[in-house]
Amino acid sequence: MNNKYRILVTGAAGFIGSNTAKHYSNLDHEVMGLDNLNSYYDVDLKLSRLDDLKNLTKFKFKEIDLKDIKQLQDVFSSFKPDIVIHLAAQAGVR
Repeated sequence: MNNKYRILVTGAAGFIGSNTAKHYSNLDHEVMGLDNLNSYYDVDLKLSRLDDLKNLTKFKFKEIDLKDIKQLQDVFSSFKPDIVIHLAAQAGVR
């Protein structure tokens, strides 16, 4: 069976999130990446990772903060993910 899924990846501009999004996009799944692009660490590095992902035909990106419930609900309503891979986190929080 060759199932294709709609996969939502939070933290898509981070190292693990960007590689996860790339992996599933390359497997021909539709991937929506979310990230708030905060400045806790180098935003240029995050943007560079997103530039690589923009070349993938099955990848879409939306800059949102997961604390914004309205925007998050809009993503779920419009994208309708089958799978959510939650990798977003605030680094350095104890």
